[in-house]
Amino acid sequence: MNAIVTENLAKHFGPVQALENVSFTVQRGELFGFLGPNGAGKTTTINILTGLARADSGTVRIGDIECTKNPKAAQHLIGVVPDESNLYPELTGFQNLCFCAALYGIRKRERETRALELLDSFGLEAAAHRRFGGYSKGMKRKLTIAAGILHKPEILFLDEPTTGIDVASSRQIRLLLQEVNRAGTTIFLTTHYIEEAERLCRRIAFIVSGKILRTDTVENLLQPVQSRQVVEITTAGEDPHAFRQMQAAFPDLVFETRHPGKIRISHDLSVRPIFPHRPTSFRHSTPVLSFTAHLWCGHPAWQLPPGASCFLQS
Repeated sequence: MNAIVTENLAKHFGPVQALENVSFTVQRGELFGFLGPNGAGKTTTINILTGLARADSGTVRIGDIECTKNPKAAQHLIGVVPDESNLYPELTGFQNLCFCAALYGIRKRERETRALELLDSFGLEAAAHRRFGGYSKGMKRKLTIAAGILHKPEILFLDEPTTGIDVASSRQIRLLLQEVNRAGTTIFLTTHYIEEAERLCRRIAFIVSGKILRTDTVENLLQPVQSRQVVEITTAGEDPHAFRQMQAAFPDLVFETRHPGKIRISHDLSVRPIFPHRPTSFRHSTPVLSFTAHLWCGHPAWQLPPGASCFLQS
C-alpha cells in the first residue's frame, strides 16, 4: 500500500519552473528521503503535498484520498514540521503543545496528558514550563517535531529537520525520527544532507532544478559511486597550463573541467595509484596545484561523502 503517490507534478512561479514532471511513490510505514540542493524544489513539493500550495498540473494522492482538486482533503492524516518553527515564543513548551492539540480538537485532559508524554519522550520535561523563546535551536526543533505528531498522524512531513542545529541535537532528532517511524508513522523527509538521508532512509529521491533525477534504495544509489573517490575544487581562474601539469603529475587520476573555474578529480579505488611520498613540486606553482598535491599525496582520505557523486554525475 502506498501512503503518497504523485504523478507529473508541475509548478511555476512566474517565468520560473519550480517543478517539472515530478513523480514518485512513498510506501506506508516508509521513511522516505527527498534529497536535493537548496532551491531544487523540495519545499515546493512538500507544500503541495501538505495542501499549502496547489500544483499547476499533475496529481497527488495521500493515503486513499485524491487531493489534486482539494489539496486540504487529507489534512487529518498528516502532520507537518516546517523548516522554520511555527510555535509561539511567549508560550511555554507545555502551553504550545496544549494549544496545538486544541487545534486538532483533542480534549483538555487528553491533550495535557499527550503533551507531557511527548515532552518526556523528547527529553524536554525539564524545560516544559519555560518560554519557548528561550529554548536553544535544538530544543526548538524537537518541540516543533513533537507538535507535528501530537495527533498521531499516519504521515509526517519534515522539511530539513536538522538544518542549522548542532551535531548532538541532530543525532538526537535522527534517533527520535527513527522511533516515530518504528511506531508505524510514514515519514517524508526533505534534506540537502547526503549523510542524513543515507543514515535514516531506505529509499531516496534526488531532485535537482525541479526534476527528479532518480528514485531508488540507498544501496542501489550508492553502488556505482562507492568504488570511486571524487572531489571538486574551485579555481580563481582558468589556467590550461596548470591543468596539464596536474594531469601529468597524477596520471592515475581523472581530471575534468565541466564548468569554467571548476575542476573535478576522480579516482577508481580498485586501481591503487603510485604517488610520490611527498608532494610533487611544480615548475609553475599555483595554489590549486599545491592543494591538489597535498590532497592526494598527503591526505587521500579527504573526499566527498558517499553518494555525493550522484549530484556531480548530473
